Amino acid sequence: MELALLLKLQYKRKVQQPKGALYVSASSEKKILIMGGTRFIGVFLSRLLVKEGHEVTLFTRGKSPIAKQLPGESDQDFADFSSKILHLKGDRKDYDFVKSSLSAEGFDVVYDINGREAEEVEPIIDALPKLEQYIYCSSAGVYLKSDILPHCEVDAVDPKSRHKGKLETESLLQSKGVNWTSIRPVYIYGPLNYNPVEEWFFHRLKAGRPIPVPNSGIQISQLGHVKDLATAFLAVLGNEKASREIFNISGEKYVTFDGLAKACAKAGGFPEPEIVHYNPKEFDFGKKKAFPFRDQHFFASVEKAKHVLGWKPEFDLVEGLTDSYNLDFGRGTFRKEADFTTDDMILSKKLVLQS
Repeated sequence: MELALLLKLQYKRKVQQPKGALYVSASSEKKILIMGGTRFIGVFLSRLLVKEGHEVTLFTRGKSPIAKQLPGESDQDFADFSSKILHLKGDRKDYDFVKSSLSAEGFDVVYDINGREAEEVEPIIDALPKLEQYIYCSSAGVYLKSDILPHCEVDAVDPKSRHKGKLETESLLQSKGVNWTSIRPVYIYGPLNYNPVEEWFFHRLKAGRPIPVPNSGIQISQLGHVKDLATAFLAVLGNEKASREIFNISGEKYVTFDGLAKACAKAGGFPEPEIVHYNPKEFDFGKKKAFPFRDQHFFASVEKAKHVLGWKPEFDLVEGLTDSYNLDFGRGTFRKEADFTTDDMILSKKLVLQS
């Protein structure tokens, strides 16, 4: 079967397949290394790759189990995944070990999920002279703040952003002449999310508390489901159209802060929340973060990924938040305990703008 036909089959959803189900058709097997892979994105990506028939190795420090059963995952699927996933234990900042261990293995493809600095990437490339593709998880946070939105892949970037290491990595990949692809997600959400995005809202909704939102609440942002991000990572694998290209990946629609609070309530089956607006400049929160999003409009176009890759997110926002709630918070699991310290500071102040 020709590669073009395989790629077409690879992304075609099965009719009976439920939203977010991790099933894809088989394609030519690759020896794949995932840097990271046990926390969030890589958990879902590694399952897709294993189901495709690839040999997948996770490079981690070994602090977390390489395989743990996901909520809603059948015993058979978990057993199958566990029997096939491989592990290479080490610290990616131990560059001598990285070079020696990767040289010995000779991987075809690297998915770099947790790389933050260019110096962490160079030893990997040097160790794999026959590498077919380096697929990098960057961030939409690299874009220069602008009044003209959404951010597109050709827009100006900010060399001083807190994600400057990811920008420098993209430049390194370009200069090294490897076949690379960079994915720039916006805010990622979904089951197992270690960044308290939806969890922040769910904690307050469950406690029956008002939701403090900075300023007007009409700031526009964007969220993308982790399972949709995983399928995008899969869509660039071996795809000539993805060679030396950057793709924004997130949900198709944008949402206001107030709208997100209401969407989280709907997803968890809670009453519509009371929203309290406040001026952050009137408070000293110290090192605590009073709200999980940057207080500005921040969203990116995913049109390039849709047109070039044929990728399309399966989840709309409420569906995705419902999936996250049902498979995680709604089961009583979360990453961080509720902390309402900053909320109480806001709510105790007499002069508060009411929603």
